[in-house]
Amino acid sequence: MPHQYDLLVVGDANPDVILGPLDGPLAFGQREQLVESGSFTIGGSAAIMACGAARLGLRVAFAGRVGDDEAGRYLRDTLAARGIATGGLHMDPGRPTPLTVVLTRGDDRAVLTSPGTLTAVRGADVPEELLAASRHVHTASYFLQPRLAADLPAVLRTARARGATTSLDTQDDPSDRWQGLDAVLAETDILLPNAQEALRLAGPGVPGVREAAELLAARGPLTVVKNGADGALCHDGLALLTAPGLPVEVVDTVGAGDSFDAGFVAATLDGRPPYEALRFAVVCGALSTRAAGGTTAQATWDEALAHLTRTGHPLTRTGAPLV
Repeated sequence: MPHQYDLLVVGDANPDVILGPLDGPLAFGQREQLVESGSFTIGGSAAIMACGAARLGLRVAFAGRVGDDEAGRYLRDTLAARGIATGGLHMDPGRPTPLTVVLTRGDDRAVLTSPGTLTAVRGADVPEELLAASRHVHTASYFLQPRLAADLPAVLRTARARGATTSLDTQDDPSDRWQGLDAVLAETDILLPNAQEALRLAGPGVPGVREAAELLAARGPLTVVKNGADGALCHDGLALLTAPGLPVEVVDTVGAGDSFDAGFVAATLDGRPPYEALRFAVVCGALSTRAAGGTTAQATWDEALAHLTRTGHPLTRTGAPLV
């Protein structure tokens, strides 16, 4: 039976308030500091990835939890306006919508998040009919959603039993423990950390990102590591593949990794081998940095292909159009 959705994204959605760049340390003591720009936009790793995938032409559904408040309604309406099915986005009357403030400085940023409904998201929030209707299930911000994390192996196992492939972007662990992933990695086809996260997930004593990717791939999933301006790499347990970075004039790196995730999943669903998916994903991540916010400058499929052609690595479609 044909699937109704190419992609179901499960996880976090919150407004982002992005301020910066700071030209020095953040000052307390009731000091007021001025920055060049500020924006209020859709945030959350899962929500940004969903928007990126929809921008690339995938049929996308979203499952998660926000507050039954103005911020929650803003997220629901904004996702829907981008063509994302929001029937699985629960409006919680008892908890507020999460909120994140991002402070940028140079190529770095500090992220402050009030978790709100994130602590209440659970596996039961993901309708089984959505799992059955989706070709691929992606989940994000594992460590921010402890109840969902506990249920996630069963959720992904159900998805795979219905014929879906799966992916996970853990994002950062505020507790800095980086534990408890064995069961979920056993049900994950593609793991999508950045370089710092890969090193922490692999455990102490790992000398570098390539070694971390190999160790993580040995635990089951194809491991795809985002490595900033140096591009990206992936390891399938047998071989390492790399793709160079794409030079762009960076305005804001917020959400670039999530746009990368969207690109890798979209290319994989289009039948691309890992090396082609890796190059396509690097372009999607890089192009998303052209404007402030995680979703403003996300690439279309044709924009990403055009940049690959200009860099001497053209790709043409091999599968059915993702519409």
